[in-house]
Amino acid sequence: MKFKPSDIVPSTTLESVTGEPIKLPDPNRLVHLQFRRFVDCPICNTHIAELRGRVREIEAAGIKEVIVFHSSPKSIRSYQKDVPFALVGDPKKAIYKDFGAETSLAFLSVKALGAAVRGMAHGHLGLRVGGGPLGLPSEFLIAPSGQIKAVKYGTHAYDQWSVDELIALAKGAAVQAA
Repeated sequence: MKFKPSDIVPSTTLESVTGEPIKLPDPNRLVHLQFRRFVDCPICNTHIAELRGRVREIEAAGIKEVIVFHSSPKSIRSYQKDVPFALVGDPKKAIYKDFGAETSLAFLSVKALGAAVRGMAHGHLGLRVGGGPLGLPSEFLIAPSGQIKAVKYGTHAYDQWSVDELIALAKGAAVQAA
């Protein structure tokens, strides 16, 4: 099943890799729920580096970042210690299925290969391929009401909202709520 804007996300609680509960929807702020590939994915880590570099802007826009990997919680904890977002391990891809996140040869695009090279230059060599190398990013902007304000199902491994796009979507969601 694929979600679309205005759909309602069923209430659920995810568990972060640190054991903290993550309520979906969050009753107090927007949630940017994104599905990435495996934790050492050089393509995914290129995007996460952009998010990490602009964490203050993201938080100021009222957004809580939640990133799901199809790696084990243990491998995520050991590899992503410096990421200031809620991280969730889903090695069986159950949450991926719930949100319609797909598997594909997603790295076969020029943009994805360029991101992979940048990620590898920063030490993410893609050697820990827990959950397999196949996958497309998917992301959802979820309002406190549970309504999906925006959704993006990527067409290749580096097809996601930029931070500027994410912040603009959050501002649009705030205007709609007012």
